[in-house]
Amino acid sequence: MDYICFASGSSGNCALLRGGGVNLLIDAGISMKRIRICLRGLGLDLGDLRGVLVTHEHTDHVSALGMLSKYTDLPFFLSRGTAEALLRDGKCAGKNLRPLGEDLTISLGELRILGVPLMHDAAQPLGWRIEGEKSAIAVLTDLGRVTEGVLAAAGGCRFAVVECNHDVEMLRRGPYPPQLQRRILGDRGHLSNEAGAELARHLLENGAEEVMLGHLSRENNRPDLALEAVRRQVGDALRLSAAARDIPMPPVRLE
Repeated sequence: MDYICFASGSSGNCALLRGGGVNLLIDAGISMKRIRICLRGLGLDLGDLRGVLVTHEHTDHVSALGMLSKYTDLPFFLSRGTAEALLRDGKCAGKNLRPLGEDLTISLGELRILGVPLMHDAAQPLGWRIEGEKSAIAVLTDLGRVTEGVLAAAGGCRFAVVECNHDVEMLRRGPYPPQLQRRILGDRGHLSNEAGAELARHLLENGAEEVMLGHLSRENNRPDLALEAVRRQVGDALRLSAAARDIPMPPVRLE
């Protein structure tokens, strides 16, 4: 499997998962034009995709769904709560929506995909565990607290995207009003660098080889701070990177 991050952060989130005979977007929070440019750089176009895994309905994760819904029949795989929120807010057409069943699992090609319930201020947000023939990955961003379910889903993944949204002191000293700070710091907000580092340590203890730090705040974090916080927990035992906000990252390849 290959994981290619196109964008990560409050200005937009989108990635491509390639493997098991399928190409899947994970979220579509940048413009359709940018998505096509990123795909073209990999020798792909929208017609090569099998669908979109949608984490939740916030605009920075779904802004392209309206255009994708207008011009394609791509299925959008998501929770029932997220589907209802998208329809209520008019963010895409219902014809593309494919809510998951109660077990939150789907199979596409050779991939088995599990939706992971998260604590975030959205209707029914999901992270993702994606299992191929030889390896598994997890995408775990936009959560305010790491639950036992998240830890269980992360176990055995060789690669994971882990949220390190903010440095707590930068957030407290920064320009955000108190109400927004409380939202970010709350159980349904976003993981701090330290909380993301603890999750990375759990991943390491359960077989991970590489972690990408995602959804870093432009105003309340820096890549060096996030990487330093994680290295304090895991040392050099994991390959680490910090996802860029606005440019595609090199592919992470799992043989």
